[in-house]
Amino acid sequence: MRIALAQIRSTTSPRVNLALVTDAARQAVQAGADAVVFPEATMCSFLRPPAQIAEPFDGPWASAVRELARELGITVVAGMFTTAPGGLVHNTLLATGGTEARYDKIHLFDALGNRESEHVAPGHQLVSVPLAGQQLGLAVCYDIRFPQQFIDLALGGAKAMVVCASWAPGPGKLAQWRTLVAARAMDSTSFVIAVDQATSGDINASGPPTGVGHSMVAGPAGEVLLELGSEPELFIVDLDLRQVDATREALPVLRGHKQASQDLHSGR
Repeated sequence: MRIALAQIRSTTSPRVNLALVTDAARQAVQAGADAVVFPEATMCSFLRPPAQIAEPFDGPWASAVRELARELGITVVAGMFTTAPGGLVHNTLLATGGTEARYDKIHLFDALGNRESEHVAPGHQLVSVPLAGQQLGLAVCYDIRFPQQFIDLALGGAKAMVVCASWAPGPGKLAQWRTLVAARAMDSTSFVIAVDQATSGDINASGPPTGVGHSMVAGPAGEVLLELGSEPELFIVDLDLRQVDATREALPVLRGHKQASQDLHSGR
């Protein structure tokens, strides 16, 4: 599985951001990637209220990304905002190209002074997509603090996970990001491909989450295989999913989770 990590810096213009997606996707195709993964809020930076630009899942921005993926013959995973009842929005991942899927962020960022739930409706369903004959689990930003989501995706057949983020800056946040990426890989004995927004030129720890950069890939034993810097960058990584099988055989934590769940339900 060859994945392109597209660490971009989204603007507040969906049109400009679509051009960034187009350029990075074309480069990924030239490099032979099966998929190109963009951050959360690729459609529009959190510097603009999501409700101002949210659209239906079949709206013009998403449709343009679908057409691009079809034209290039690549799977594109990108963060966008979709409309939800009650004047709220969903924080959505669009996966399109060889497959089509939608993941709405389950765990909302009501922490560290933020209240995402005031304007975002939560999702309620885990989602993985087929890629290169395997399953790729989908997660967004704050989801990475919840191990069970990654364990359940792995138990459902995913051997690699993508985490699309616009990680909020602040004291200790980069260290937390690094730790969480590695920990979720170990929890699920899976590859974790974590793609963040490139660092904003005006970092404000008390403002909207705008990214810290440092997109990463961790292997199924938690080893860090790749870490980018803070600036926009496109990087190609090859994942040998046979490593997942070998790790799960040597370290059968998923079997342990499954057995523990069965024991609990049987009352043992």
